[in-house]
Amino acid sequence: MKVLPLAALTGVLALAPLFTGTANAAPPSPAGEWRVADGGATVRIEKCGPYYCGFVASANDPGKDIRNPDPSKRNRSVLGIEILFNLKSDGASGYTGETYNADDGQIYIATVTSLGDTLKIRGCVPNGGICGSETWTLVHK
Repeated sequence: MKVLPLAALTGVLALAPLFTGTANAAPPSPAGEWRVADGGATVRIEKCGPYYCGFVASANDPGKDIRNPDPSKRNRSVLGIEILFNLKSDGASGYTGETYNADDGQIYIATVTSLGDTLKIRGCVPNGGICGSETWTLVHK
């Protein structure tokens, strides 16, 4: 049996971190305040227990949540409402969870991908329906 010299073994061990643990690395955090695509609002994303969630932090014309399916919530301002729920790492490049759209009162399946100073948000109708996406811009971390 051939025994590797200590120097060779040290070199192999030094390379080990390059080949282990990278497949399950968490994607970049989506935490921060983000300006939505049309510039009319910002959303604050933060840790909520083990997941991330997002709230409307500001809006040019906040209005009321008039299309909410729960009649008791239709008179509330959209400011401060939670629009991203239970975002968890997908183990690859982003986070998955749900998003609430106050424009139509519907909840969609959400995929969030952080790309440095931008955030790609994709919402899809549950059970394989139509999807839409937009890119948000970082206001501050």
